[in-house]
Amino acid sequence: MEKKSLAILATSHFVTDLNLGSLPAVLPFFVTVYGFDYKSVAGLMFASSCLSTIVQPFFGWLADKGPRHWFMGLGLLICGISFALAGFFTNYWAIFAAILLSGVGSAIFHPEAAKLVNAISGAKRGMGMSVFSVGGNGGFGAGPLLAVALITAFGLHGMAFYAIMALAVGVPLLLFSSRIKVPNEGVKPVKAAAAVAEDPQANDWKSFSKLTVFIVLRSACYTGINSFLPLYCIYSLGASHSAASATVSVLAFAGIFCTFLGGPLADRFGYAKMIRIGSLLLVPAIALAVLPHSLFWVYAMLIPISLAFNITYSPFVVLGQNFLAKSVGFASGITLGISFSAGGILAPGLGWFGDKFGIAFTMGLLVVLALAAHLISYFIPKKPAGTPAAEVKPEPAKPAA
Repeated sequence: MEKKSLAILATSHFVTDLNLGSLPAVLPFFVTVYGFDYKSVAGLMFASSCLSTIVQPFFGWLADKGPRHWFMGLGLLICGISFALAGFFTNYWAIFAAILLSGVGSAIFHPEAAKLVNAISGAKRGMGMSVFSVGGNGGFGAGPLLAVALITAFGLHGMAFYAIMALAVGVPLLLFSSRIKVPNEGVKPVKAAAAVAEDPQANDWKSFSKLTVFIVLRSACYTGINSFLPLYCIYSLGASHSAASATVSVLAFAGIFCTFLGGPLADRFGYAKMIRIGSLLLVPAIALAVLPHSLFWVYAMLIPISLAFNITYSPFVVLGQNFLAKSVGFASGITLGISFSAGGILAPGLGWFGDKFGIAFTMGLLVVLALAAHLISYFIPKKPAGTPAAEVKPEPAKPAA
């Protein structure tokens, strides 16, 4: 494992996702200063996530065509500078375009970076992806706190700090990323040699599609928890707004540690096994949080819920890279993209369900989604189809008496 290079990539991931994590905290200031309505605010969230999800696999496909380490520095610079410019525009569509471009910058950064993490992590790909992911989670967690502090002190022009951060990290990354050494030795992605004899690294699209279904269900459940758990606490349990919003903060900060934990465990016990264990834990954790109809049980289950979600994150990214051994960049673009955005796309459906049946039934629906994700996990193979089984060494003959 190239620890120095991994630390650089994790830091770059932190700075990139700092912009994305700050956006929800910036939106209320746009409403206050410019009088945007909720539909306009929702449009900015759409600009940040949905187009990024669409174009990210394309940049992953480009990353698979050959080393493009400069994608990382370019993406980070576009992401940070564009996000900072949103604080200087007053026209809605100019702000929309800046947020849109910031999301594209993020889409440029992630596939190449995740592909490089896979290459430099040696035999500990789960650990490497966990370290990289912790950087991103840290950015998402610190983003809202930084945004509120900057805008409170300097107004929306305080968002210039994001451009300063992007320049400080992105320019060196752009100039020197080509020097990151990718070792030739170490564990390479699992090959599907027996599946297609003439192609020793055939992509296993069937297994990857099953994994994708799991990620979509997990993402929908994750978005539902973050969106509706505070509302459930307020309108069903009578909690204060501060007590309700604290649930999201606990989930976010606990997720940093839990994400780091998932990779090493997966390296030791298997990627598919950790996906099954995490998704199994999620079902009773959500059920115990909502079925007793008690604020105590909500808070008691926050850490188990965060653990269940986040110990599966690094394993499903690495497993997706294993399934598409010839297209690691594309696999990274898909798994990283839909893990954050698929839930946002499905969120309006959850909102419709909540309007029709109530917030309590919506939380019950999340239990069903978690159960469906766990059931799907049993159809995800441990390795690509056709991978030769490990050779079984015969036991030495016992000496004659």
